[in-house]
Amino acid sequence: MMKHIVSYIIVLFSMNLIAQQSLSLDECYKLVAVNYPLAKQHDLLEKQSTIDLDIINTEKLPKLDFLAQATYQSDVIEIPIPSAGIEPINKDQYRTTLSVNQLIYGGGSIDASLKARVTALKTQQKQIDVNLYQLKKQVNQLYFSVLLLQEKRNLLLSKKEQLETKLSEVRSGIENGVILPTSDRILEVELLKIGQQFSDISLSRKSLLETLSTLIGQDIDSTIVLQNPEVSTRLKTEIYRPELVLFKLKKEEIEASQQLISKQNAPKLLGFATGGYGNPGLDMLDNSFQAFYTVGVKLNWNVFDWNANKKKRASLAINKAVINSEIEIFELNTSIELNQQQLEIEKLSQFIASDLDIIQLRKEVLKATDSQLRNGVITASVYITELTNLYEDKNNLDVHKIQLLLAKANYNVTKGY
Repeated sequence: MMKHIVSYIIVLFSMNLIAQQSLSLDECYKLVAVNYPLAKQHDLLEKQSTIDLDIINTEKLPKLDFLAQATYQSDVIEIPIPSAGIEPINKDQYRTTLSVNQLIYGGGSIDASLKARVTALKTQQKQIDVNLYQLKKQVNQLYFSVLLLQEKRNLLLSKKEQLETKLSEVRSGIENGVILPTSDRILEVELLKIGQQFSDISLSRKSLLETLSTLIGQDIDSTIVLQNPEVSTRLKTEIYRPELVLFKLKKEEIEASQQLISKQNAPKLLGFATGGYGNPGLDMLDNSFQAFYTVGVKLNWNVFDWNANKKKRASLAINKAVINSEIEIFELNTSIELNQQQLEIEKLSQFIASDLDIIQLRKEVLKATDSQLRNGVITASVYITELTNLYEDKNNLDVHKIQLLLAKANYNVTKGY
C-alpha cells in the first residue's frame, strides 16, 4: 500500500515539474496583463477615485465655521439725544461665532460631480487596459522568436544525428577501401560547425527569454519549452479592440462633464444658523457681553455668467467631435493593417505548400547522393552540400510555419480577439 502511495506522489511531482517547464502564449498574455508595472495603476486609481468621491460627498454635509475676533474702531455711532441715558458704544469690540451652513438644494450639481468622477475612473482604467493590450504584439514577437530558435535547434539535432550516423558509415567505408580516406574529416568539420550553431542558438534564446521574463514579470528557466500554439483566425469585419471601448468611455466622460457644467449655474438653497457671544451682541446699544443667534435660509443663483457656461459646453462638444474623428481614423488604420496581415497569411501559406514540394525533391536527391557516397562515386563534400540544402529548406519551412503563426497571432491581436 505504501509503495503505491509513494508512486502516486512521484507521478504528481513529475506532472507538476513538467507543467513548470512549459509555457503557452495565452499564459504569457495573462501574465503580462497582471505583472507588468502598469497594471498596478488599476488599484491606485480605484483608491484615488474612492477618496475623490468621499470629498465630493462632503458637499452634502453641514459646513461649520468658527470665528473669533477683537477690533478697535476709530469712531462709533453716537445717538445725538441729550440726557437720553444711552451709553456711547465701545470702540473696542469682541465677538466669537459658530456658523452652520447646510445645503438644502444644489440643483443636482453634487450628483453630476459624482457621475463625472466615476466616468473619469472608467476612462483612466480602460486606458491602462489599452496600453497593456498593446504589449501583446511585443509578447508575440518574443514568443515566436524563441519558438523559432527552438525549432531550429530540433532541426540541427536531427541533422547532427544524421551526420553522426553517416560518419560511422564513412569510417567503415574507409576501412574497406571503398571511400576516400579524408571523407570522414569533412563530416567531422560539419559536426563542429553544428556545435557552433548550437552555441549561437543557445545564447540568442537565453537573451530572448530574459526579455520575455522581464515583460511578463516571471522567471523563466532556460530549459523551458514554449508550446506551439494553435492559432486560428476569424475573418470577420467586426473589430473588438479595447480602444473602441475607450473612445466610448471618453465620450461618456465628456457628456458627464457637460451635465456638470449645466448644473453649476443652477440655484442653490442653503439653510444657516449662527450662534455667538460678544460685546456688543446684536443689540448695538448694550455695552455688555451678550449671547446671540440667527437662523435663516438663503438662495444663491448666478443669473448671468456672460455665456461662459454655454461656451464651456460648446468646447466639450468639439472635443466629442474630435473623438468621433479619432474613431474613424482608428477603424480605417486597423482595417488597412488587417488587410496587410491577411495578405501576409496567404503568402506564407503558399510558401509552406511550396516548401513541402521542395523538401520532397531534396530528399530524393539526397537519397541518390547517399547511395553514391557509399559506393565511392562522389566525395563527402558533395553529400554535405546536398544534406545542407535539404536542412536549409527544412529550416525555411519551419521559419515560414512560425511566421504564419506569428502573422495569425498578430492578426487576432489587431482584430481584438
